[in-house]
Amino acid sequence: MVQPGRVEGLKFVHRNDRREVRRAVGLTCQVVRERDFRLIADQAVDLSPDGMLVSSDHELEVGEGLIVSFKATQLGLWFDTDACVARVIKGRRPGDRGPGIGLSFSSLDRVKRLILRGHLRRVPPPLPRRIQRIDWTATVRSLTR
Repeated sequence: MVQPGRVEGLKFVHRNDRREVRRAVGLTCQVVRERDFRLIADQAVDLSPDGMLVSSDHELEVGEGLIVSFKATQLGLWFDTDACVARVIKGRRPGDRGPGIGLSFSSLDRVKRLILRGHLRRVPPPLPRRIQRIDWTATVRSLTR
């Protein structure tokens, strides 16, 4: 028996807002603020070819310019890029590992991005800390097929 408001066999389509899968890493990095060359962070929490999450309790604004340098892959390649602050994490939500900053890479060249993407395929993604949002449009579309 189907309860009112429920559709038997309905599967919700979850929305993925990310272009790349983040990967759980614990690598050393240097994140420096462009305007005063002050060290902002030295530990990455997760990484993708598009950006990284770093542990930091510095007060930054979204859009602020940074310079990022880190070493990754078995080849020991250095990755140097400009980045901007995409998100500031205050560390108050359950599951947060403390304050941090989400960075979006802006000048990582294509070859290095490709090398990083290949390297990160071997690294597991972090455990999700929140429920994935539902893509209602895709869910309705799946019902009409």
